[in-house]
Amino acid sequence: MSVGQLYKHHQLGLTDEQVVGIYEKMVLARKFDERVKMLQRTGKVLFHVSGIGQEGAQTAAAFALDRSQDYLLPYYRDYAFVLSTGMTVRDLMLQAFAKAEDPSSGGRQMAGHFSSREHRIVTSSSPVTTQVPHAVGLALAAKMKKQKWVSFVSLGEGSSNQGDFHEGCNFAGVHKLPVIIMVENNQYAISIPLHKQVSGNIYERAIGYGFPGVRVDGNDVLAVYEAVKTARERAAAGEGPTLIEAVMYRLEPHSTADNDLLYRTKEEIEENWKKDPIPKFKQYLTDCGLWNEDAEAAL
Repeated sequence: MSVGQLYKHHQLGLTDEQVVGIYEKMVLARKFDERVKMLQRTGKVLFHVSGIGQEGAQTAAAFALDRSQDYLLPYYRDYAFVLSTGMTVRDLMLQAFAKAEDPSSGGRQMAGHFSSREHRIVTSSSPVTTQVPHAVGLALAAKMKKQKWVSFVSLGEGSSNQGDFHEGCNFAGVHKLPVIIMVENNQYAISIPLHKQVSGNIYERAIGYGFPGVRVDGNDVLAVYEAVKTARERAAAGEGPTLIEAVMYRLEPHSTADNDLLYRTKEEIEENWKKDPIPKFKQYLTDCGLWNEDAEAAL
């Protein structure tokens, strides 16, 4: 790593404690994900949708927002995001086990349907992409009430082909609303690879709606942080929406009901494990002198 790349987090306004915190949330989300998968395989939990491989972008985005006031509309793989914005592992486990104490839905909804009034995480529904017009509506409310909050919404790249996505983007662009739309492009919409989903680049769709679109490496924590931070600054300054395409890879099957080897090869998956954002960010912290094996063991 070059000298210029070391301590990049300082250039972005992040403290040493914050970047260590980002890493800890990424690892926490990974361990939660792995544990719930094991519980499902042993019949203790009925169903699980994994976010493994996407933790870097999710955590970075959360840290770039104002978690004291922004409204958050995550999608069903965003465990790292909600763990970074106030929800706890206990909250998520209560949902996984469909317990009445589940703060998201009282055990009525399946896993990945997050909700927290306390942390301004807006209730999600099973039809994909419905969260986009909801986020745009919240941004409209902020503008009408002259409030300082920004709304943030995430979705998979498959969802960017839905009507709700385009209607939401169009309305947000027309009214220059303070909303950040982040597409977590993990290369697959269930079993459909990217090249059979989308013609052209997802981030360039923003051009047609009159606001900026940017593409970032979703495995690069600091690149995603910078993109979301810049988007939030634009939104808060009244400059309107931003579309962010964070390119990553879904390292696990679509869900525990899916056999992903029917549509992709083991070699492809293994190659993408080499880009796993967790060891990549761990190496960055180690190079900066902020992390070591003793800290890893304690974690």
